[in-house]
Amino acid sequence: MDEKQLSLLDDHKQADNGPVVCLGMTFKNDEERREYFRNELRKKLPELKKIEGFPIGDDEDIIALSDPPYYTACPNPWINDFIEEWEREKKEKYGRDENEEYHREPFAADVSEGKSDPVYMAHAYHTKVPHKAIMRYILHYTKPGDIIFDGFCGTGMTGIAASLCGNREAIKELGYSFDNEDCILDENGEIISSFGKRYAILNDLSPIATHISYNYCSSENFSGFERFFLNVLDKLEQKYKWMFETNHTNNGNHSNKQVKGIINFVVWSEVFICPNCSNEFTYWDVAVDLDNGSVKEEFHCTSCGVLLKKREVERAIETRYSKKLNQSYTQVKFIPVLINYSIGATRYEKKPDQLDIKIINEIAQGDFYSDYPLNNLIYGDEIGRLDNLGFKYVFQLMSHRNNILLGELYREVMASNYKNLGLFVLTAAIPNLTWLYRWRINKKGGSTSGTYYICSTPQENNPFNQIRRKFQDIKKIARLTNTSIISTQSSLTLNINDNSIDYIFTDPPFGSNLMYSELNYIWESWLRIFSNQKTEAIVSNYQEKDVNVYKKLMYHCFREYYRILKPGKWMTVEFSNSKSSIWNAIQEAIQKAGFVIANVSVLDKKQGSFKAVTTTTAVKQDLVISAYKPKQENIEKMRREQNTEESAWTFVRQHLEQLPVFIGHKGEAQIIAERTPRILFDRMVAYHVQNGLPVPISSAEFQAGVAQRFPMRDGMAFLESQVAEYDKKRTLVKEFAQMSLFVTDETSAIEWLRQQLLKKPQTRQDIHPNFMKEIQHIAKHEKLPELDDLLHQNFLKYEGDGPVPDQIASYLRRNYKDLRGLENDDPQLKEKAMNRWYVPDPNKQADLEKLREKALLREFEGYLEELEKSKKKLKQFRTEAIRAGFKKAWSDKDYEKIVKVGERLPESVIQEDEKLLMYYDNAQIRLGL
Repeated sequence: MDEKQLSLLDDHKQADNGPVVCLGMTFKNDEERREYFRNELRKKLPELKKIEGFPIGDDEDIIALSDPPYYTACPNPWINDFIEEWEREKKEKYGRDENEEYHREPFAADVSEGKSDPVYMAHAYHTKVPHKAIMRYILHYTKPGDIIFDGFCGTGMTGIAASLCGNREAIKELGYSFDNEDCILDENGEIISSFGKRYAILNDLSPIATHISYNYCSSENFSGFERFFLNVLDKLEQKYKWMFETNHTNNGNHSNKQVKGIINFVVWSEVFICPNCSNEFTYWDVAVDLDNGSVKEEFHCTSCGVLLKKREVERAIETRYSKKLNQSYTQVKFIPVLINYSIGATRYEKKPDQLDIKIINEIAQGDFYSDYPLNNLIYGDEIGRLDNLGFKYVFQLMSHRNNILLGELYREVMASNYKNLGLFVLTAAIPNLTWLYRWRINKKGGSTSGTYYICSTPQENNPFNQIRRKFQDIKKIARLTNTSIISTQSSLTLNINDNSIDYIFTDPPFGSNLMYSELNYIWESWLRIFSNQKTEAIVSNYQEKDVNVYKKLMYHCFREYYRILKPGKWMTVEFSNSKSSIWNAIQEAIQKAGFVIANVSVLDKKQGSFKAVTTTTAVKQDLVISAYKPKQENIEKMRREQNTEESAWTFVRQHLEQLPVFIGHKGEAQIIAERTPRILFDRMVAYHVQNGLPVPISSAEFQAGVAQRFPMRDGMAFLESQVAEYDKKRTLVKEFAQMSLFVTDETSAIEWLRQQLLKKPQTRQDIHPNFMKEIQHIAKHEKLPELDDLLHQNFLKYEGDGPVPDQIASYLRRNYKDLRGLENDDPQLKEKAMNRWYVPDPNKQADLEKLREKALLREFEGYLEELEKSKKKLKQFRTEAIRAGFKKAWSDKDYEKIVKVGERLPESVIQEDEKLLMYYDNAQIRLGL
């Protein structure tokens, strides 16, 4: 989106001194409105402090940062007032009420959006879903005037996306168009949504997150702020210009007048001590080879010449004195080694000279009146990296001169009427002004996001350059419309009325991926308001939160999501973590809260963070979970039908209604996994178990029942009302796209075989070579049956008895010209079909399922006998047998058996297997453990 397009974003008028109407009250101007609600907020603080996640900070700092009732740096007490107002507007403006019919299939398309948009670039954050991607989901699931919620809002991209659904230029950028009635059309000319803005309620535990969210859509007078801010910056630059000047060394000027250059950045180097001779040397001198553009892994001591590696040397320590703290502190020693500076438009580089060192020392020892934070660093898993450097205070993360300049800027901003926008620019510049910014020999330096890693050659940037650049970035987005209400609290307890939200899009923290409260600490130190870690939903050793605690916290968050979402409406959860234990924890939490998962697709954000780039197992593409809240009538019907088979079919009918009918792309159709009998059975079982209902039907009975009750196409079940649409679209494609599978256990091995045989019925000899390649990554604990056993237990083989099954015959006629037109009992066709394995029809599949289930239960009983004889954990076993045993025990209400066996399985196996985890967790709950 270029600057011209951004100027067309809306017809929003900047706040001026005219009358303002807010929540039915009229004020002389916006400042009067703000002051009135700040006083109201002050009165409400004692009660608000009882809400989970109330931030840590002084009351007056919280009130000063807030812009109530739209944004509060604490729980927002006016959310329900806005919901009531928006619902009234929805009825009056759009003629809509709660009884209107609503139906959406899950947004099943894979989405790819870049991160170079000005909106995305204005302010850094650890993870951020591009607003354009979120717009696609909002347009699909909602109508104009609908209310969207994001309980882990981060930088507020969901709010921006909601407001831009009422902006034509922004919608056209997605590749969509409009018809004559303001309906939005996709690339194929089909109606996907209606034009008009949506409203958003944004919430986050982190004060910096909600601060960024608010300022992304600030309605403050930006032109007035621009005059104020640039004037302050000019004044400070004149005052502190001397700190960022250096003598030019190549001026060719023989006069006595010294030419001054403006410093762009200074490279510093860590100082090490040789373990052999105790000589001090800089990493820069021994390891950085500028001539060859390389950094050496091995280097020689400058004194004794011994060959060393970085891990073998000691860090030099120095003692410093802080006049503001009035005490000494120690930290590792860094010294400046390279200065990059400019004279006009030309850049130069030099080694620091005596005057440069003198200025640095004067700054360090000077007594400057600057209001930078002096608080101690907190402890934590990620911030603990700084212990080795001796960093104890926030100000140590930045150079003296950068602290001084930012502190002066902070003081000017906080004394003005532009606190929020001023802090927004200041915090936006911080990532490039700390020691976390890395100098790289390829000249592609950058701040290291997602971690507190400080390299041996950090780069100190000129703060005036960085602040002016971030100001220009923010200026580009200064006309976005604010349709969001923002609250700062935990999502564990939301002060939002039941059944009041139309759609949820959320990107929650995923396990130990990122330590948000730790990573936000430097920003929040400048806000003087901090995240309350007590209910932070992460996996953290320091906070003593493991996967189980994380799962419990996420369950309570999703339970709140379930409570506030309207029945029959959707939630989209963006997921980014490569660990199956975290994936299962999220799925478990979502389903346990009452949601039903209907689809998982891909969101490609087109850029890797520090973790994604350096960790080989990290997810390169984020997964998107689509889940819905069942309609109340279906929930009540299943409860009335419990202990009968009908509760299973009520669930299946509801679920099929919510699933996409057809997914195709470029002439290829895709198997919709959620419509296959196996996945339908798993979803049905999960719903019943998670909601305390008995599982009313066996897998074999389910397989047969699906085929009897629902039309089947290509191994998928449909409702009668859906099958005609599928048949019509199916005729337009030639083949199915192969689903990507990674074989790690028996279940995925069976599914891989199913895919192979659906596409091409094959002999055992045909299958074996490829099968052996696929099973190279089987988990260590998994006792995988032989290929012959898997085939016999799950598939059928044609051995010449009777006519050739249709599954084989249709494949042969399609691929062999000489067999076309032959009947199924033709000898030539029968000969070609001999010994080919194929996927049976549902009735025969049910018979196989019965035999397989009996075999699995026999194996499970064998494990029970083994556990009776030994107190050791099971090391290798057939996971499918454990699943079958747990399912049978659950049906028998033998919860003790599930817990007894579960305790003897490796912890990682329980956490990484969603079905075992579901039975084990719920059995523990039933036993009160």
